[in-house]
Amino acid sequence: MNRYSSCILFFLTCFLLSGCIAPQVTLFTDASDPLNEYRLSGTHRGKVVVIPIKGIISDEMEDQMFRSKPGMVQEVVSQLELARRDPEVGAVLLKIDSAGGSVTASDILYHEIMKFKEETGIKIVVAMMNFAASGGYYISLPADHILAHPTTVTGSIGVIFIRPNIHELMNKIGVDVTVDTSGEYKDMGSMLRPSTEGENVLFQSVVTSLGDRFMDKVIAHRNLSVDAVDNIKTARIYLADEAKDAGLVDEVGYMTDAVDRAKSLAGLHEDCKVVVYRRSYFANDNIYNPVLMNAGPKMPPMIDLGLSQQMLQNTTGFYYLWIPGLEK
Repeated sequence: MNRYSSCILFFLTCFLLSGCIAPQVTLFTDASDPLNEYRLSGTHRGKVVVIPIKGIISDEMEDQMFRSKPGMVQEVVSQLELARRDPEVGAVLLKIDSAGGSVTASDILYHEIMKFKEETGIKIVVAMMNFAASGGYYISLPADHILAHPTTVTGSIGVIFIRPNIHELMNKIGVDVTVDTSGEYKDMGSMLRPSTEGENVLFQSVVTSLGDRFMDKVIAHRNLSVDAVDNIKTARIYLADEAKDAGLVDEVGYMTDAVDRAKSLAGLHEDCKVVVYRRSYFANDNIYNPVLMNAGPKMPPMIDLGLSQQMLQNTTGFYYLWIPGLEK
């Protein structure tokens, strides 16, 4: 038996034993495992909770080999609820590294963060990392203070409508599909045919409406000049210093600066506890760790197309998303 076969046999044996003989034994951390608090630094009373928000903003659960990974919305809301129940928590630091995601998932997170802030009075600080673009910026808006890392890419304030189109490929291979509908626009957006002029007008109206919703929230939360608003409406991206000049962020600095700002806004002692909620213990843990649980093995794609796997997962829909940010 070669080494590869031995490894497969070992994992299968452990899996069967964990499920049949000793149900309390788990090979890998799973979505069903509880979040526990881990202290990163500080000893004084009072807490700053660091909540990492990394990757595509979605409410979909990710299934992986031997385990499931909670959706981002579920994970963040669960952590906010733990912070809500703890009277020692004075501030929440959202560590955002996201190029955005679906319109609805972004809006849910925005709503939950706003509700948490209004109901608890707990201060919220955002620390932007590589990206806080589009939906990543959308969920930053409720913060009392927004800090961008010197190399952060943010902005891309707007909406994009993604829909695959394969009708030309079908024509080439001689495949045809007949569709009967009860109304003129019932199959609008179908990948099986080109969109009509009337359908494109309707699509653009939805995109414009969702984009206006985003921009209205930016204007409501940020003190922007007329020129800045006009510039931001182009949905361009900004580096940290440009974003500060435009009024999109309050400060350019590092994670340690964001932690200090959170302590200051909440009136906490400079040596108060900085904590995280995780499903796994990590040795030598610190504020830069974005992972909540130890990763089990993940099956590699059968064919590597050289494309972002996250991009391939996006199906037809409306997104607060900066697509190039998926490629990092």
